[in-house]
Amino acid sequence: MSGMKNVRVFLAAILGLFLCTPVFSDEKFEELAEKAKAGDAVAQNNLGMMYFSGKGVPKDYVEAVKWYRKAAEQGRVASQKNLGMMYHKGYGVPQNDVEAAKWLRKAADQGLAAAQFDLGAMYNAGKGVPQDKNEAVKWFRKAAEQGNAVAQCSLGVMYAKGAGVPKDDVEAVKCFHKAAEQGYAAAQSNLGALYILGRGVPKDYAKAYMWLNLAAAKGYEQATKNRDMLDKRMTKEQISESQKLTREWLERKAKENGE
Repeated sequence: MSGMKNVRVFLAAILGLFLCTPVFSDEKFEELAEKAKAGDAVAQNNLGMMYFSGKGVPKDYVEAVKWYRKAAEQGRVASQKNLGMMYHKGYGVPQNDVEAAKWLRKAADQGLAAAQFDLGAMYNAGKGVPQDKNEAVKWFRKAAEQGNAVAQCSLGVMYAKGAGVPKDDVEAVKCFHKAAEQGYAAAQSNLGALYILGRGVPKDYAKAYMWLNLAAAKGYEQATKNRDMLDKRMTKEQISESQKLTREWLERKAKENGE
């Protein structure tokens, strides 16, 4: 079983790239622009989204930043997150992680889970703020408690590594499981790895294979590698049991989603 030492657990992500979804998207550009110019923060954010995506108007990151900023300065939480992302990526403004962290913190302080995760990731990496694993855990936890799957997975990695918290594989498994149940591939892969190693859970190749297979089906490369390595060490009975567990999980999720 020496090959099992190659099983690895990875941090899911460094920073989120996704913008906050517009509250509405059916208004015509002229109507939206009129409301935005009149100071409507929702319209300002959505106008920024239009310029960012190029939907209905030519793509223009500078204009996107302009409207995000107007809404963000009014306290619009989605715009604060979006403006932070623009600074982090250098879209429409010079790249500046200090400014990114400033705006993400404003959104995080208002309780936006996506911004809380991003701020935690910045503390974890030392981007725009001094590196501080304790602060990273604090913000990952806030987002995780709201059900953010990426934050749950990242918090699990912190427990698995003992970064910012005492090393605790049982807690890592709990965090990974929450995110894995939401279908988050990185968490499914990490959970599968811990089942292979018997860290935080009893060693169980059938359950490991199930989680790795689910993650691999989403194209998660590390899960595919671990699954294929594990496949060579499993009995036919274990593979059969894993296939049964996978079917049951997929059927349960389909029912939960009303499919």
